[in-house]
Amino acid sequence: MRVVSLVPSLTEAVAVTLPGVLVGATDWCTHPADLDVARVGGSKYPDLDRVRALRPDMVLLNVEENRREDADALVAAGVPVRVTYPRTVDEALTELADLLTALGAAQEPPWLRAARAAWADPPRLHPVRTAVVPVWRRPWVVLGADTFAGDVLRRLGVTNRYAGHAERYPRPDLAELRGHDPDLVVLPDEPYRFTATDGPEAFPGTPCALLSGRHLTWYGPSLAEAPAVLAAQLARTVTA
Repeated sequence: MRVVSLVPSLTEAVAVTLPGVLVGATDWCTHPADLDVARVGGSKYPDLDRVRALRPDMVLLNVEENRREDADALVAAGVPVRVTYPRTVDEALTELADLLTALGAAQEPPWLRAARAAWADPPRLHPVRTAVVPVWRRPWVVLGADTFAGDVLRRLGVTNRYAGHAERYPRPDLAELRGHDPDLVVLPDEPYRFTATDGPEAFPGTPCALLSGRHLTWYGPSLAEAPAVLAAQLARTVTA
């Protein structure tokens, strides 16, 4: 089996579970740190000639991270693809188990069993806090309905003010965001790299939780440690 992954979290999942299966990944696939495979460009604009040249038995994609036209082009070229689209933690755990089995794993890896255990009873904020969750600025983009990261936060005791929005990634202006009067603002460090000096200044007087984007949005081995990491980051904000 020869696999090319265009999804960083799936790259990590395959690389640590089935060494030798992965032959290609994007330039943004940074985990594991010692990953040594051919690089095929970005997630949004991969070099499909490089992908095909690796003669993959399967290319891994995600509905949100990759473009439909790239998936269609690979299929038209006779390259098998597998497209993931988890919108909850449970869906992510199931999709990961099914994918690894399809790639030849004889049993669930230890990290996946640990992730199931970690999310069976994750730490929660008490009382539950309401939040807005920007994932981009210029323009502002926030988590809306039916998102994986939204489910992660819900399980940790954070209610997304935009969870009932008609769109999955609304684009409100800053005045609207402030008008929701949230208990806190959640600012992950990816896909936009919010920092202590880039983001919180837009929400004076409101606590801003700077969270690990990898633990908030990736579905792979980081799922096992995500509840503890994110809960600690949230707790530091609400108790400061």
